[in-house]
Amino acid sequence: MTKIRFSLFILTIVLSCANRGTPTGGEIDSEPPIVLKSTPENFSTNFNAEEIEIIFNEYIRLNNTQKELIISPPIEPLPLILPLGSANKTISISEFDSLKENTTYSFHFGESIEDNNEKNPLSNYRYVFSTGNYIDSLLVKGMVKDAFNREISENINVLLYEVDSLFSDSIIYKEKPKYVAKVIDSTNKFIIQNIKEGKYLIIALEEENKDYTFQSKVDKIGFIKNYIDLPKDSLINLKVFQESPPFKIGKPKQKSNRSFSFGYEGEYEFFNIEITKPDNLKYSSRITQEKKSDSLIYWLKTDSKLDSIVFRVFNDNFSDTLKVNLRNKQNDSLIIKSEQNKTLKFNDNFIIEANLPLQSVDRKKITILDKDSINVEFDIKLDSIKNQYNFMFNKEEEQEYRIELLPGALKDFYENNNDSLFYKIKTRTYNDYGNLSLNLRNVIFPIIVELVNATGEVKYKSYSDRSSSINFDNIDAGKYFIRIIFDENKNKKFDTGNFLMKIKPEKVLYFPDELDVRAGWDLVQEFILQ
Repeated sequence: MTKIRFSLFILTIVLSCANRGTPTGGEIDSEPPIVLKSTPENFSTNFNAEEIEIIFNEYIRLNNTQKELIISPPIEPLPLILPLGSANKTISISEFDSLKENTTYSFHFGESIEDNNEKNPLSNYRYVFSTGNYIDSLLVKGMVKDAFNREISENINVLLYEVDSLFSDSIIYKEKPKYVAKVIDSTNKFIIQNIKEGKYLIIALEEENKDYTFQSKVDKIGFIKNYIDLPKDSLINLKVFQESPPFKIGKPKQKSNRSFSFGYEGEYEFFNIEITKPDNLKYSSRITQEKKSDSLIYWLKTDSKLDSIVFRVFNDNFSDTLKVNLRNKQNDSLIIKSEQNKTLKFNDNFIIEANLPLQSVDRKKITILDKDSINVEFDIKLDSIKNQYNFMFNKEEEQEYRIELLPGALKDFYENNNDSLFYKIKTRTYNDYGNLSLNLRNVIFPIIVELVNATGEVKYKSYSDRSSSINFDNIDAGKYFIRIIFDENKNKKFDTGNFLMKIKPEKVLYFPDELDVRAGWDLVQEFILQ
């Protein structure tokens, strides 16, 4: 028995020693790769090699080079850069047959070089060479912001175009720039290095396809009005904005036997629509706006049977004729619904909308009662473009309102009447909402004051042409950013810029901090506008 116990004791010691000695694998590698050698050497002059080799101390991979790698000036066609998808200790660059004489080239790898195992990036490594006998050494740096939004995109580059005898401002639409740098979105900063002395057009460009040419329909652009002169102008700040395309109306599409959709692009301008063919057609019409698209709906009422229609679309600035061949389609029946389902906020009107254009209302067939069955006085207003009836009345807290519309209370453009409609809505207490009072300093009127959420969606808006105290009462509790738009042309909306016309967008400022509006609280905030 003693021998058995002794053997078990020895075995326990052995197992304990084995557990204590289990290897941990060592510390995790957190160091980026190191460049051991490059051939030709970095910052070489009189470059005429057929291949560049950059050798590292460990296996590396190239990741996301399409986004991260910036070659300045751009080389067309792009050189072959290896490895692609595999690990290697060497980066090779070859097939660059279109290099220009006496030019300094820079390969800025951004975050694309990383070690194979732990993916530690070698940040902002640059390989530079010159086909001439010296390396250009000037630089320009600065910051890029968005002219309207709080934050910038990840897809912004700053481009330099040399102003020479062949230069024109339209170069940005068709040719590659002389120099390119990526904006670091975490800091909004950029730096373009190894530039030669001279005069340049500088722009910031936010684009998805990265072809370094400005496509005004989809890209954002930022510019300054004058050319920069290096080495004198080395610090430049830019704001990118989306140009508004010229107002243009597309070909109408038939929606039903009596409705047509006119899509448009650009900033909306009022325009007229009339039918020119068939000749002498007897008809009446209405126009409403589609809720979720840039389109207007033209509603036609006529007793004539038509095979085709020619529309004339016009205003003081343009005129066009558009033909539509008609097909037999089904007409919609009248559908009416309310915008609010259960809760009505103190600042809102009760809204009824329809799928067909609303024409008239009979107030005698409408009643609004509170929870004590007491009649509530109300006014009604038709928004003909939005095709909505707004019911305006004084609202009390913790109240219930019953809104009843008898048959025939509403009539649409085609003489259809509503069936019986009944809605029940409630209000909350004032303490369920918050109040925000803004005291603005250094104001240049008029201004548009907006409360936006983290994604930039406008939740509340106020316009002021004289008062620097702006109150937002009974608003939903939540977190908001304050956006101030300086409405220079007094049209009560933000106006963007235009590159060729050298028009800058209207000035926009954000309060630097996010505001927390709490239910039942009054928040007072001062904002010094600079």
